[in-house]
Amino acid sequence: MKKTFGIWVAVVFGLILILGACGEKSQEDVVNKLESKLESMNGYKAKAQMTMNTGQEDQKYNINVWHKKKDFYRVELMNDKDEKGKQIILKNEDGVFVLSPALNKSFKFQKEWPDNGSQPYLYQSLVSDVLKDKEATFKVGEKNYIFQTKTNYQSNNNLPYQEIYFDKKTYTPVMVKVLDKDKNSLIEVSFSDFNMNPSFKDDDFEMEKNMTSSISTDKPVSGDGKVEPFTVVFPLNLEGSELVAKKEVSLDNGQRVIMTFEGEKNFTLIEEKQDTLPAMSTPKMVEGEIVNLGHSIGALSDNTVEWTNNGVNFVLASDELTKDELIEVAKSVQGKEVK
Repeated sequence: MKKTFGIWVAVVFGLILILGACGEKSQEDVVNKLESKLESMNGYKAKAQMTMNTGQEDQKYNINVWHKKKDFYRVELMNDKDEKGKQIILKNEDGVFVLSPALNKSFKFQKEWPDNGSQPYLYQSLVSDVLKDKEATFKVGEKNYIFQTKTNYQSNNNLPYQEIYFDKKTYTPVMVKVLDKDKNSLIEVSFSDFNMNPSFKDDDFEMEKNMTSSISTDKPVSGDGKVEPFTVVFPLNLEGSELVAKKEVSLDNGQRVIMTFEGEKNFTLIEEKQDTLPAMSTPKMVEGEIVNLGHSIGALSDNTVEWTNNGVNFVLASDELTKDELIEVAKSVQGKEVK
């Protein structure tokens, strides 16, 4: 009887080992696989849609990401509500740039991007966040491995977490949900295509090609050569201030509107539209960082944030608003005409 019981225990134990070996991969297994895959790849091309519900209304971007190992990036973002609003984040041997081809406008940043913070549409950033967070949680879904990790958004402390879904077969990203402090999803990136064996042309990451090949054929000019009037938009988040002055200035090449807000926090908002496309000039150097404002990609410095949207240049400046407040006010500048 004892011998039979011992055989039975051995059989059961053996079955457990076999079933365990055939079971799902552990968190450590998946992390190691992600790390090795990242190290071995020479680049990728990915397509995604990003939905942001951090403002007054949802904003959607169609995103094309190109990465060539080790340090070349091209991220094309098209806001579905802004026909002229294609923007490109470009990194090459000359630096990091944010390009607005329809306006022939560009900003140049230090080379820390994208390593200086979380980027929900970049594979290596997602894997890096998984590797860095020793407290990351791990779940196994039907088709995906799901991690919840901390984020590192230097310009937005209100998005501390993210859920990252990796495909079980390919270990490529499927979905990213960026969460607020209450674990509500405020940003979602859904990947529709991920090519890990891409080909690139020699000039794919050159600034001039990306500026000229992406310029819209629509000219921001009326048929008779006069300036097309533009709708002045108003910040919905005023940080306790109110509009006290609005000055309209006619320029040789367009229009400018300067609005002054005073109250708890004073700030100035400048909106400018040019009637002809300016010649491509040297990129404006920014001692700051790239920020996503929901409606567009902006350039943030100590007391100023600049961006373009719907063919209009915007500058928001204040010596009193914090960086977070500058971003929140800039995000809210969307669509409401000043009366």
